[in-house]
Amino acid sequence: MNGLIFEVTQEEDGGFVAACVTAPIFTQADTWEELREQVQDAVRTHYFDQPIPQQVRLHLVCNALLKTSRSGGYTCG
Repeated sequence: MNGLIFEVTQEEDGGFVAACVTAPIFTQADTWEELREQVQDAVRTHYFDQPIPQQVRLHLVCNALLKTSRSGGYTCG
């Protein structure tokens, strides 16, 4: 395996949750910067006795609500 992919969602309180789609790894944090650090730590912990994948991708998932009125626009979250 040469890489991991995490799906990241933003919670209503503003925090972030990251769940790996290619390995059983999960973490969360209050800010994007903290999340990046938490993901790196979680990956190192998960692969403590194995080679660590070379790439870790964070995929921010946005649940967009599309309005059908003439005002248009969308919201993310």
